[in-house]
Amino acid sequence: PYFLPGTKTVMVNHAQGCEKASLNKALEVSCNSVFANMGDKVTRDKMVETSEKFGFNNDKIDIPVRAFASIYDKKMGKDGNAQSSIGQFNTAATPLQMAMVTAAIANDGKLMKPYMVDHLTAPNLDMIEKHDPQEMSRPLSAANAEKVQQMMVNVVENGTGGKAKMKGVTVGGKTGTAQHGEGNKKRPYAWFISYAETPDKSSPVAVAVVIEDSEAEREDISGGGLAAPVAKAVMEAVLKSQG
Repeated sequence: PYFLPGTKTVMVNHAQGCEKASLNKALEVSCNSVFANMGDKVTRDKMVETSEKFGFNNDKIDIPVRAFASIYDKKMGKDGNAQSSIGQFNTAATPLQMAMVTAAIANDGKLMKPYMVDHLTAPNLDMIEKHDPQEMSRPLSAANAEKVQQMMVNVVENGTGGKAKMKGVTVGGKTGTAQHGEGNKKRPYAWFISYAETPDKSSPVAVAVVIEDSEAEREDISGGGLAAPVAKAVMEAVLKSQG
């Protein structure tokens, strides 16, 4: 069992095969203990530093409206950091933030500035405003991004994200089930982040889906079961529209 640092609280794995699991296997089946232990070893300050490179703790992201800041706590203790490493404690993330994380991984480590409208035209079709892609940061190297891509593809091909699989398209993803309510009494939220690209890599798309207040039975709520099919439908629609 993995004990949270400085406590007698045991980190529970709901998946099988987590003991001594590789990082690839841990992502494939969602091993809480592996990522909590890793976050503890990385340390809170390094976790904060990296998360902020992806856009966390930034309340000035405009799309064009101001986006609510996603939070990775800068002052929590070792136990809080371990829990935050699997998205618990007081970590908060918006779907936009997680779509940005996914897009940066799929984009070989380049985080792009988000925007809502590609361009605006006047009634006579004159261009009023146009958004050109702008790079925000490089939260991870191209080499590490490629490694994470391979692990995310494995999640879809062999793990919890199988319902996002698409024929003839490379799909990478990660499932998540977020606790909800005081003492985790309410139905959890189902998360799925994913990206898809065609063989020619000309039409990439990244998607983050969160399903709140599902009417499904508690034990049936999971990112892979509820959110992954939604992400698949969105990615299919985008790829089809891009030809």
